[in-house]
Amino acid sequence: MSGFSSEERAAPFTLEYRVFLKNEKGQYISPFHDIPIYADKEVFHMVVEVPRWSNAKMEIATKDPLNPIKQDVKKGKLRYVANLFPYKGYIWNYSAIPQTWEDPGHNDKHTGCCGDNDPIDVCEIGSKVCARGEIIRVKVLGILAMIDEGETDWKVIAINVEDPDAANYNDINDVKRLKPGYLEATVDWFRRYKVPDGKPENEFAFNAEFKDKNFAVDIIESTHDYWRALVTKKTDGKGISCMNTTVSESPFQCDPDAAKAIVDALPPPCESACTIPTDVDKWFHHQKN
Repeated sequence: MSGFSSEERAAPFTLEYRVFLKNEKGQYISPFHDIPIYADKEVFHMVVEVPRWSNAKMEIATKDPLNPIKQDVKKGKLRYVANLFPYKGYIWNYSAIPQTWEDPGHNDKHTGCCGDNDPIDVCEIGSKVCARGEIIRVKVLGILAMIDEGETDWKVIAINVEDPDAANYNDINDVKRLKPGYLEATVDWFRRYKVPDGKPENEFAFNAEFKDKNFAVDIIESTHDYWRALVTKKTDGKGISCMNTTVSESPFQCDPDAAKAIVDALPPPCESACTIPTDVDKWFHHQKN
């Protein structure tokens, strides 16, 4: 068990919906800033934003106090990814590594583009469908360098350490060997997922080839350095909320009562009144039409 828990506020698939994270004491924290990047030696924490096979585009709200998970909005409408044939929604547990930041002021030497202003993304390939807001521990296996509308947007490939087959996965070549076609499908999905919205295909550095574990860890650690500069106010976050409860060297640190006050000002916790549609495909189709 990670010791972390989550709390939903308002109903899912609404503009008001939020998922807040709590520590082992039940105190509200930021999943962006307060969850340590490392869970153990060579094991990273991962914040699940989008469970596999789902369509709602959920993400850590980097500009909101305490950075809850919420559904992305464009032009006033909630965002969903299309069922891009032959796939159903996201084809992995889509997540972020805490205490990382792709700095939009840094031109990446590998891609020639600046960062996308978000925590680094993770595609978790294990067998379990994780829950939104779940904190899991992962082994990093490799990384893909995507260029999204001119911005660097790294995609880490990882597996849950609790997965029954985790011991068999130690580098990107193990994914190629044990899950044939999965990495090719990952590139295809990321290349085309915005096309149904009228946008061009995404591009990739390294001719869309996945780099290995060591390369991936180096990239993750560099984004951790950019995050530390952000949270200690050595870099201008330009609207990013760095409110946190644990980073002692951060001028944005607050006490648990201040964090609780932020959450208490929002709609009540989601309980029985917050019903999630049982026929997700039918509900998703209705929303799109």
